[in-house]
Amino acid sequence: MARKFLYVIAGVTVLLLALLLALRLWSEDLTEMAFVPGVSFAGQQALPPESWENPAMWVARPGLKDDPSSWLPPGVTAPEKKLPVAVFFVHPTSYVARDAWNGSLDDAISRQRTALFVKGMASPFNEAEALWAARYRQAAIGAFLTARPEAAQALDLAYGDVLAAFEIFTRHLPEGRPIALAGHSQGAFLLRRLLRDRIAGTPLAKRLVGAWVIGWPVSMDHDLPKMGVPACERADQAGCVVSWLSVADPADTEMLVKAYARRTGLDGKSVAGSAFLCTNPLTGTPGTSSDAGANLGTLVPDFATSGGTLAAQVVPAACGPDHFLHIGPPPKLDLGPYVLPGNNYHLYDVTLFWANLRADFERRVAAWQKTQARK
Repeated sequence: MARKFLYVIAGVTVLLLALLLALRLWSEDLTEMAFVPGVSFAGQQALPPESWENPAMWVARPGLKDDPSSWLPPGVTAPEKKLPVAVFFVHPTSYVARDAWNGSLDDAISRQRTALFVKGMASPFNEAEALWAARYRQAAIGAFLTARPEAAQALDLAYGDVLAAFEIFTRHLPEGRPIALAGHSQGAFLLRRLLRDRIAGTPLAKRLVGAWVIGWPVSMDHDLPKMGVPACERADQAGCVVSWLSVADPADTEMLVKAYARRTGLDGKSVAGSAFLCTNPLTGTPGTSSDAGANLGTLVPDFATSGGTLAAQVVPAACGPDHFLHIGPPPKLDLGPYVLPGNNYHLYDVTLFWANLRADFERRVAAWQKTQARK
């Protein structure tokens, strides 16, 4: 019996080693098989902006009951007076199935994930008087893992929804109210286009406190010039763009770089080989490094309660020559099982620096207010 047990253990060990070897050798192929939809693209009718007048079309908005963006971790208190700014937040991909190229607005699993993402990633901005986060027919996660034409069609459909929701957001803005834009992953990808199409060269550009385009590369040559606002060069600068992608060391970024190279920039040209923006969230400036002492608080998730707590001074950050934000060795924090292959901390881009992002938002709002006071 003991010998048979040892044979079973040995067999399982060999199987696991073989699986790990396969993931290392064919990770891209296996990932595509697991996530890229195996169906044809199903064209869907564009929804008019008026669809987003319905509160049910929003995950977060003023007056919404059980708004997940209003959550705060223990020890953080809501301000007595909200900041006079309106935030438009575009949530990341929560639809990971492969049975369609775009998630349904009624998909129960993705709706649950979306609420959690908004809770953890939009909450750093909830000092604003108004925070809006729309539901949209998001592209499946597999759309970022292939160059098939269906992927572009799926992303265009998602963008159409975000554009329509933004129209309603702007209709509800008080006259002259400053705005902030924020998004992660697919949300950041779509936000780039929104900046080009609705901010650049318009009166809204002068009302922009900042754009936090996190978790998708912003090409310095092919995106930024079309977005109409510059990269943030100072921590106290308003009306600029912040962006980063987090990895731990040793990092394997090959799959990330390939995903980036599959898409074209806002100028319609290939971004392959193009440098992208890396803002250090601990300093608020690009291309810099900082030790963990500057980290005001990493949001450590509590999956049992769908909450979390802040752990300060644990995670450092440095913009590397590869343009990724390196956080050193994997942090000794119980962040859960969602670190992606290659020490890719994509899902934690925001939460690793939750408290610093909150402080960055406050600082750039104050900077914008100072510029108005001088006029």
